Amino acid sequence: MKLVADTSGLVSIASTADARQQLLPLLLDSYDVIVPTQVVDELESIGEYKDDHATAARAVLDKNALSVETVDLDSTFPLDDGENAAVQLANRLGATFFYCDEYNQLALIHASLSDVRLVTTPRLLKAFVVNGEYSNQTAGELLDGIAHARSWDANAYVQQATQLFE
Repeated sequence: MKLVADTSGLVSIASTADARQQLLPLLLDSYDVIVPTQVVDELESIGEYKDDHATAARAVLDKNALSVETVDLDSTFPLDDGENAAVQLANRLGATFFYCDEYNQLALIHASLSDVRLVTTPRLLKAFVVNGEYSNQTAGELLDGIAHARSWDANAYVQQATQLFE
């Protein structure tokens, strides 16, 4: 299955040591992960810093497992180049999933996708539970760690999503 990923989702899925060891390899083994060149550029830029997000971005890039495609941007799309290109790519490919953790813009992103299902980190974790890859407890612990690393502790979407693992 084709999964087009935005920078935010890829940084999330590698934002803790446990996620880098468990979740990132599972994502890359379970899906054909495709990104536009703009997402690679954003990951490289983030990777230049000396923080947890940089470690996550470098971990994703170090896997050398992403398929990369060139995409023309939609000049009317009101988000950054990475999201713009990733949405355009997901629609063009007819991808099964679009993976994004841009919580402040989920409604706009969702409305911009044609027949592509929007997936966030909590929903991806729940899919791995349903498929027998993780227990609810393990998925909940991974989400707690990611939420802390990504400063999502006060995010209403993520707080609601934690109920998926109770």
